[in-house]
Amino acid sequence: MKTLTLPLPDDFHVHLRQGELLKNYAKTVAKEFGRILVMPNTVPPIASAENVRDYYAQIKSAAPQLDLLMTFKLNAKISADELVKMKEAGVVAGKYYPAGVTTNSEDGVSEFESIFPVVAEMEKLGLVLCIHGEEPSAFCLDREKEFIRRVEILAERFPKLRIVFEHLSTAAAVEAVKRLPANVAATITAHHLIHTLDDVIGGSLQPHHFCKPLPKRPEDRKALREAAFSGNPKFFFGSDSAPHAQSKKECCCGAAGVYSAPVAIPVLIQLFESANALDKLPNFIAGFGADFYGIPRPTKTVTYINSPWTVPANVDGAVPLFANQTLNWQRKE
Repeated sequence: MKTLTLPLPDDFHVHLRQGELLKNYAKTVAKEFGRILVMPNTVPPIASAENVRDYYAQIKSAAPQLDLLMTFKLNAKISADELVKMKEAGVVAGKYYPAGVTTNSEDGVSEFESIFPVVAEMEKLGLVLCIHGEEPSAFCLDREKEFIRRVEILAERFPKLRIVFEHLSTAAAVEAVKRLPANVAATITAHHLIHTLDDVIGGSLQPHHFCKPLPKRPEDRKALREAAFSGNPKFFFGSDSAPHAQSKKECCCGAAGVYSAPVAIPVLIQLFESANALDKLPNFIAGFGADFYGIPRPTKTVTYINSPWTVPANVDGAVPLFANQTLNWQRKE
């Protein structure tokens, strides 16, 4: 196969940062995706209608062609009136970060049940609840598994609430999403389909592969791949592309995050092709996510060509996934 035409991809989990850094990150994302779900864990966080409007304007100024789905950072103090205002400002989802679990989450939720009144209002308004599903107090490799019970409680208590268990990293979470009701779905990243913990610390330390949640064991990666290749509409793509300056990764306290936006779709094409599952890729990147969020599927298409290329060592001041390595597919200009 020399060419492949796909729907213009959606990305249901993107970090764009703020200020001058945002401009280049947004432009790079716009080269690969048509529509993105924008994460709110900035400093200060996106937690009000005013914040949402300002952040939307910044991103649109940098990349006017991007279709933006906005989110807010969940906390127990958000009022019902503010939720309505945020929805009017373009918010489609609220993001639940347990306190201290990842980048800029020190002000996250520390008391689980404290957010129930806000979540109840989100359910009434039809807003989606996106969850970084890790239990901060658990051992690092068990944090996702230990958080599953909280997702189960939310699904049971709020049966009309759409819940996205984001960036799955374990077989246990895959099985949980499968058995939970239809209002629970999940995103899977490109890097969790590629990496295990060996790729982070198995030989020498690879700081640009370090992310939250950590990649786990080969059997966990196998379960993620089977879910992605299965055609099950509960599983769709969210890159969790999380750029950090190279100096912020290659230091004594390196930041968590993989900058996958520049290569995510070529990586997925290569991976799905190797599994004889290319027919499942369109729904994974441009179908099931839109269906779950209740928005139209993309109508535009994009063509990729089978023409090997070398991923740059640095993009936008950050080291991308597969830096200095060869990928087989690239977008046709």
